[in-house]
Amino acid sequence: MEAVAALPANAGTRAPLASDAVRRAAEGLLIPLGALAVSMLLFGVFVLVLGKDPIAVYQLIWKGAFSTSFAWQNTLQRAAPLILTALCVAIPARAGLIVIGAEGALVLGGLAAAVSGHLLSGHAPLAVQLAMALAAMTTGAAWIALAGGLRHFRGVNETIGSLLLTYIAIALFNHFVEGPLRDPASLNKPSTMPIDEASMVGNLPGLDVHWGLVFGVVFCLACHVLVRHTVAGFALRVVGGNVRAARLAGLPVGALILGSCAVGGAAAGLAGMVEVAAVHGSANASLIAGYGYAGILVAFIARHNPLAIVPVAILVGGINASGSILQRRLDLPDATVLVLQGIAFMAILAAETLYGRARLFQPRGA
Repeated sequence: MEAVAALPANAGTRAPLASDAVRRAAEGLLIPLGALAVSMLLFGVFVLVLGKDPIAVYQLIWKGAFSTSFAWQNTLQRAAPLILTALCVAIPARAGLIVIGAEGALVLGGLAAAVSGHLLSGHAPLAVQLAMALAAMTTGAAWIALAGGLRHFRGVNETIGSLLLTYIAIALFNHFVEGPLRDPASLNKPSTMPIDEASMVGNLPGLDVHWGLVFGVVFCLACHVLVRHTVAGFALRVVGGNVRAARLAGLPVGALILGSCAVGGAAAGLAGMVEVAAVHGSANASLIAGYGYAGILVAFIARHNPLAIVPVAILVGGINASGSILQRRLDLPDATVLVLQGIAFMAILAAETLYGRARLFQPRGA
């Protein structure tokens, strides 16, 4: 009896709690992997219908994405904006919102960065870069916070609202780039005035990968700490779990919704700044490349986990990078990889119904 009394009060519950955590981790890992496997099978059928060998297609995707150092660098270059646009979906999702407006925040953030970078020409490069990042993040944060405000104050569905705001953002972008802010020297491809070469964001030492990748990884780490290890992050998860309970507990629901949208929008705006200051040198139609939409897929595969976003973005970036080699070797359209992404997105959405229901991940006797 004395030995039993000496045991900690929670000794009998540690093992079940640990096993529950293992089951949840296995569920969070195996269900997305299973969905990706199903999407690859369906894509293989699609390739067969086109008269191509699925095995050869997958070999070329691997070769174009991960087989050489050049392929890896191309993949990482494409993964950088995906990491940031995925955060635009993942952080509001913690508050129970499905925001899909990262493309709009990216293009407007890129436009703000291009304008501020040109206006500050001649100043210290680091100061110009910081000003571009601040302008882009502020613009992106305000744009996505607008979708959150419409949801909170007016009851507008945030998914529809953020999607419509994306169309408005692209229209505004095209208006300014092709009109008031157009560089007269950009004849065939309308662009804003270029940024000074000295103010451009360079590459990582020894790599053909710009610093945007580091920005994305650091942003993910910061968001992980925010969501998992701060009081604000705990309150955000409470809002995402049950808004009524959060209100009864006295939590500032409106501020948390707007704040999460602002953080996500700032990440997408930073992605626009990186594309302008590290890749294009000005704002032009090349910014509208679909990174915001691909970020939705990355966020859902990663289950809105900031740490999981990084490897998933690298995977999706590699698939995007392999489009050109499929076109050269198998005479397939460059957009073939977009079909794979679409199938994967549908499979991930269908797999959502399995969470909490799959018998494999249920406790014994449940």
